[in-house]
Amino acid sequence: MTKERLYLFDTTLRDGAQTAGIEFSLEDKISVTALLEELGVDYIEGGYPGANVVDTEFFSEKRTRRATFTAFGMTKRAGRSVGNDPGVQALLNSQAQATCFVAKAWDQQVILALGISPEDNLKGLTETIEAGLAAGKEVLVDAEHFFDGYKANPQYASLFVETALAAGARWVVLCDTNGGTMPFEIEEIVKALPVDHARLGIHAHDDTGQAVANTLAAVRAGVRHIQGTLNGIGERCGNANLMTIIPTLALKPGFADRFELGIDAARLQNITRISRTFDELLNRAPSRQAPYVGASAFATKAGIHASALAKDPSTYEHVPPEAVGNERSVMVSQQAGKSNLLITLRRHGIEIGKDDPRLDTLLRHVKEREARGYSYDGADASFVLLARKTLGMLPEFFDVENYRTSVERRHNSRGEQVAVTEAIVKIRVDDDLFMSVAEGNGPINALDLALRKDLGKYSDKIGDLELVDFKVRILDGGTGAVTRVLVESRDGSGERWYTVGVSPNIIDASFEALYESITYKLLKTEEPAQFPA
Repeated sequence: MTKERLYLFDTTLRDGAQTAGIEFSLEDKISVTALLEELGVDYIEGGYPGANVVDTEFFSEKRTRRATFTAFGMTKRAGRSVGNDPGVQALLNSQAQATCFVAKAWDQQVILALGISPEDNLKGLTETIEAGLAAGKEVLVDAEHFFDGYKANPQYASLFVETALAAGARWVVLCDTNGGTMPFEIEEIVKALPVDHARLGIHAHDDTGQAVANTLAAVRAGVRHIQGTLNGIGERCGNANLMTIIPTLALKPGFADRFELGIDAARLQNITRISRTFDELLNRAPSRQAPYVGASAFATKAGIHASALAKDPSTYEHVPPEAVGNERSVMVSQQAGKSNLLITLRRHGIEIGKDDPRLDTLLRHVKEREARGYSYDGADASFVLLARKTLGMLPEFFDVENYRTSVERRHNSRGEQVAVTEAIVKIRVDDDLFMSVAEGNGPINALDLALRKDLGKYSDKIGDLELVDFKVRILDGGTGAVTRVLVESRDGSGERWYTVGVSPNIIDASFEALYESITYKLLKTEEPAQFPA
């Protein structure tokens, strides 16, 4: 059976840029475009030329090689001709290959927001589309508020779609602008439209957590153009997440056997890395529980699950993790059994027989430490160090003889009262003793700086080590509570790892996690063969 083609339209750089706290520079836009080209989407919507300096510069030259370079903007304003509308002209004169014009498909919005008649709205839509085609652009139309408009007045919403298609729009994209439409409504409404569904698209927002479901419902109903963003970013609750939609369409029965994408199996295997690289660019930690691409997407904790996974991965995995460039993760915890340990050890390049008595020792150590407050679910690096130490496979790179921190309130040279934090660390590397002193913006920062200040022959090995995140959790109430600290680190390779420390003293717990982070970095630098690709 011949598969139908689905077309992927990414709006990360336009709709995604409306996310609170996200601001793309020109270089950011160029970098994200490269990621999207690598992924293999069909359209890249880069923004709104003429609206701001960055977008105008971005559209001053063609930025894509494979994907259709697309500009976004409004249809002509009421009372102006197309030729006398600066917004429309900025679109037509840009280096974009396609223009996506947004217009209101809800007659109530046309009257209230635009102050024009529904008929004039359709006339302006037609004139704008015709101008885009005359300029040699592929024309798309975003039908804003389409689903709410259809529910209020199905005749006008349908007429809007028919008018856009008759004027020559390649795609008319049905927008769930408020994000409140249910999947069953999406499917029913799309099916009811008396037009060629193969020229329709879907643009869903995630205000009910159903943007992906709504997108898939629209595909089932006949649309063949899909809009979304990397990692689902977007205003309010976000947009439809292409990182979830793409693998679902490519791998799941009911979609994979009916449709094809411009993304082959090799490109699909890049999707996890692309998702995490994008989060790196945004300077935020990736969501561990994101479908397909999250670190926990193929993780299991219970021992009985791990045992079943070892025999047949499909018992607890709906798709093979390697299909999306992810990996199986069997977490270690108090619920762990030997199967968890063996799978996790193997993933880290450690081979040990299931009858090796050291395995029982390691399992006992894990459970004892978790009873004291440690958690290795999200601290894989600390588990690797514990395992190698128990198995006699951990080199002793350096030893901390002692450390001290102090916080002092004093007056500076301008007479202002300030807090000064200082840390002193004594480290022994082989027969050499090093003492480092550092000031920081707090005791943990000062300790981190002092600990890494001088490691003798290992100093150049940790030059690209960076502390990314620091989380503290109080395990028991009261001032004498046990504290668990989770430290997230990364290096120049882009790899992230997590280490954990536990103590009634928050400084001690933090220092333990910092120490293990550096040790893990040295282990993977000095013993690269122990870290399988």
